[in-house]
Amino acid sequence: MDTSSAAGVLHPYWPRNLLIPTYIPNDRSMSEILVFLFSVSGGFLLVTWLLTGWKGAAGRLGTWRRLAVCWFAVCGFIHSVIEGWFSLYYDIIPGDQSFLSQLWKEYSKGDSRYVIADNFTVCMETVTAWLWGPLSFWTVIAFLTNKPYRFVLQLIISLGQLYGAVLYFFTEHRDGYTHSELGHPVYFWFYFVFMNFLWIVIPLLLIVDAWRQLTAAQTHTDSTKSQKAKKK
Repeated sequence: MDTSSAAGVLHPYWPRNLLIPTYIPNDRSMSEILVFLFSVSGGFLLVTWLLTGWKGAAGRLGTWRRLAVCWFAVCGFIHSVIEGWFSLYYDIIPGDQSFLSQLWKEYSKGDSRYVIADNFTVCMETVTAWLWGPLSFWTVIAFLTNKPYRFVLQLIISLGQLYGAVLYFFTEHRDGYTHSELGHPVYFWFYFVFMNFLWIVIPLLLIVDAWRQLTAAQTHTDSTKSQKAKKK
């Protein structure tokens, strides 16, 4: 249920006494916004999956590796486009009716820090958009073309994503989960918890994977050097 701020402006965000004087309600429905988000993300998944199965350098990728590359393609879209929009227009989003602004106003029902341009979210999303976004696309290209530095990129991005997600949850925990309706099945559990927890679980798996790949490569290099030294 909407509530009135001290300035007399209705909004659906928590805490209920939040001041958002420029807020204008969305004219697009939740379903319309979510369908867009998951349709485009699904499109990136499908195209990348097809590319990674193409004969050639990418054709050597196994199922797990193809899924990992698809993840980075979706990350590139979400980081660069959606979070990039927030990093550029965070100060006008409450009163803006552009589609991506409405997406952020919808998501803010699960975390109102975005609609009030909280310092942490602005800084974190700006780094995410302009570093992890382009690097995610670079990682996709690196795996498709079998570049030797592909696992270095995977490790760097995954560490950055994990660090950002941990800070995201921890800062809200210290605030007492005041920026969402605690326990709400959609706004709290789906928007705030589930959609962000993915950036803890998947990066953790990719960090372990990159660790193993880089360790194996270094072990091989050390072994080769040792054999050459013995021949001398």
